Amino acid sequence: QVQFVESGGGLVQPGGSLRLSCAASGITLRLVTMGWYRQGPGAQRELVASILSGVSANYAGRFTLSRDNERNTLYLQMSSLEPEDTAVYFCNRAYNPFNWGQGTQVTVSS
Repeated sequence: QVQFVESGGGLVQPGGSLRLSCAASGITLRLVTMGWYRQGPGAQRELVASILSGVSANYAGRFTLSRDNERNTLYLQMSSLEPEDTAVYFCNRAYNPFNWGQGTQVTVSS
């Protein structure tokens, strides 16, 4: 059974950084286009970043998505965080996501 377990969220001040992790089982991440999603308060879940091949990808200069193939783990390094980044963050396939995990809460506030 496919399972995603997200971790690493927390409370951070504006301008701060966080690194999220996603441990996967039942699926080989390097064979799948994977993504990080987020769902803010009262908002729909949205795809933030995705990675098809390689081990890292950078988005908008603030988010870097990377993958450790040996650990079968996905990461999202976030920097220069803004209050608008407050959300629950999830990892899943970038196309046809399924079996959502619990997500990890990121709160950006002073």
